[in-house]
Amino acid sequence: MYPRGEKRFVQINLITIVALFVLIFAGGIVRSSGSGMGCPDWPKCFGTFVPPTDVSQLPVGYQNKYVDQRVDKNQRFAQTLEVLGFGNLANRVRNDKSILLPEEFNVAKTWTEYINRLIGAITGLLLLSCVLFSVVYLRMRMQIVVLCIINLFLVGFQAWLGSIVVSTNLLEWVVTVHMLLALLIVGLSIYTYFIARSMRDIRLSEGTSNLFVKLASIAILIFITLQIAMGTGVREQIDTISGIMDNSIRSEWVSKIGYNFNLHRDLALVLFLFILALFFLIKKAPSASRYQKKYTLYVLIVAALQILTGIILAYFSLPPVAQTLHLFLATLMFGMHFYSVLLSQNSYHKVA
Repeated sequence: MYPRGEKRFVQINLITIVALFVLIFAGGIVRSSGSGMGCPDWPKCFGTFVPPTDVSQLPVGYQNKYVDQRVDKNQRFAQTLEVLGFGNLANRVRNDKSILLPEEFNVAKTWTEYINRLIGAITGLLLLSCVLFSVVYLRMRMQIVVLCIINLFLVGFQAWLGSIVVSTNLLEWVVTVHMLLALLIVGLSIYTYFIARSMRDIRLSEGTSNLFVKLASIAILIFITLQIAMGTGVREQIDTISGIMDNSIRSEWVSKIGYNFNLHRDLALVLFLFILALFFLIKKAPSASRYQKKYTLYVLIVAALQILTGIILAYFSLPPVAQTLHLFLATLMFGMHFYSVLLSQNSYHKVA
């Protein structure tokens, strides 16, 4: 039985995790539809809190105005890169002529990006709520409070980094960091949720795992993370190719990626086999809890769906819907397997 304050935190933490996955899905839609510049300014959209629905509602000279703002933003980002020692990357940002091309108004892209921002704002408020409700753990589990505060700052940094991703026309290095940071935010939320639950629910620590299973679970988690990073790199190559080919002849994009795509595809099959082997190991272990068995099965199912969307992408000219699902399933697999790893460690115990 959870005390009232702890129950409230567990509930809001779970809602936050769901919201984070919804936000990642929405971000995938923005990416696959090219809607990142649907709202060229922030936090408003074309200078208003409710986006326009027709070009006649746009401010006079909006294209030049927002191009100038974008250039200024990129110049400041280039200065930051130089300070951090990334001089070559800073020069690329400064000399990128594509940012000088004004974005044409598209009502569908504008509202797609606007809805994504709304979901992001709601998620930010939920993370703030996690911080406020976590005070109940100040004496029992201080780490929950600290991690919630860190996550709140991370999501703010992530929002800024997302604006840089769009402003720099999907600069490769920034896109990868943006994706990995999203995984970190999700991971921290899952971690605080698990700690809070395991304090009161002894069933989460009933099963036992031998050292091999524990190490194998951690290794697969690292493998999943590396695959997501590699997949982000493949997607960056696709964006570059689509730009060169002026978004035409999609059927030829995959063939032009080459080695990185083939490696990502082959490693995905290897990863699936590892997850399958882990599933049978845990399923046959008499000491494994039903939670461990259940979540390992979930991971296996999501991994299979991930393979399916990869096949659709490779052989059906990269349909945008499959691109969004492929990204979403990858992060969902990461989150589920991370929870499975926590279950296998058995390092938390019920409190009095």
